[in-house]
Amino acid sequence: MNTMRMRRKKNLVPRMEKCAAVHITEPQALRGRWQERFGRPAPIWLEIGCGKGRFVITMAQLHPELNFVAVERDPSALIGAMETVVREEIPNLLFCNCDAATLDTVFGPGEVDRLFLNFSDPWPPRNRAKRRLTHHNFLAVYARFLKPGAQIQMKTDNQKLFEFSLNEFADFGLRLSEITFDLHSQQTENIMTEYEEKFAAQGMPIYRCVATIPENSCGR
Repeated sequence: MNTMRMRRKKNLVPRMEKCAAVHITEPQALRGRWQERFGRPAPIWLEIGCGKGRFVITMAQLHPELNFVAVERDPSALIGAMETVVREEIPNLLFCNCDAATLDTVFGPGEVDRLFLNFSDPWPPRNRAKRRLTHHNFLAVYARFLKPGAQIQMKTDNQKLFEFSLNEFADFGLRLSEITFDLHSQQTENIMTEYEEKFAAQGMPIYRCVATIPENSCGR
C-alpha cells in the first residue's frame, strides 16, 4: 500500500540542478516532440509514480532500444533516481514532476506506447475514489496520449484497489489480460519495485493485470 511520504531531502535544489540533463522542468513544451528530445525515434514507455526509480531504471537498462519517461510528484523521491541515471549515464530515461491529471498536456495523441502504474496510492476512503490513478477520469486522460493497442500494466498489493481497477478498466472498454491475484506464485519475468520487494518479503500477494487500449481507439 503506497501511502508513505518521504522527508524532504537535504540540499534538494542544488542536487536537482546537477541532474538538469535528465530532469524535464517544462514538459508541456515537449508535447508531441519527446522523440526529438531523446534524439532518436523509439517507442516511449511511461511510468507514473516512479518513486525511487528502481523499476524504471532497470527497465531502461534492459531495453536500451526504448525511450522511458518517469513521472513522480515528490521531488524528494525523484532525486535519488535522477542521480543514479546521471551517475550511470543511462541515455534513454528522462524524469519530470507532473500531476497525472495533466499528462495529456505533456504528451501528444499516440505518443506513448506503454504505461506502468506500480503500487499507486489506493486512496482507501470511498469518497476519494476519483484520486485513484485507475479511476475513469484518469483513464480518459491516458487515452488521449496512448497509442491504439498500447498497454496499461498495473501492479498493486491492495486487493480492493485491484478489484476497483479491473471494473474501471472494463467499464472504460479496455481489454483485460494477464490478470493474477498472486504474481509471485507464477514463474514469470518480473522487475520488482522497492515497495514490491518489501511486500513480497512479508508474504503479501501482489496483484497484476494488463489493460489494452482498443486498436480502433482514437482517444476520448
